[in-house]
Amino acid sequence: MYSTLLSLHSTVAYAALGVLTLAVINAFLGLTSKSLFKSKDRSISLVALMVCHIQLAIGLILYFVTPKLEAWSTLGMKVMADSTLRTVLVEHPFTNILALVCITIGWSKHKKEESNNGKFKKIALFYAIGLVLLLAMIPYKQWLA
Repeated sequence: MYSTLLSLHSTVAYAALGVLTLAVINAFLGLTSKSLFKSKDRSISLVALMVCHIQLAIGLILYFVTPKLEAWSTLGMKVMADSTLRTVLVEHPFTNILALVCITIGWSKHKKEESNNGKFKKIALFYAIGLVLLLAMIPYKQWLA
């Protein structure tokens, strides 16, 4: 089960990064061209939000079935001294949850905006912050191997 979830988490990560990048680019293009916020723009942003939340759900399930979780009970706070365990058990989940919070805030704030420019601005800003946080915490050595 663990290896299947890990594989699924890695596969969905490509989709999440791709659609999130598309949403950020779309928002910046809409912002710079001062165009109308159309249903296409809303759909791109919504799909990015949904795929990222699916990725988070898979990641949270994976977190609680990983064999590395046992390190908390055996090592306690000494987990923080091991950079690999610290990354997997603390930094990666915390930063990615923070990234999803930013993306969700961007989605919520864009709905309250009246102007098209304001909608694009909220999506561009918060989704871009989320994207940067996600890119910062990808375990590239494991992922690309």
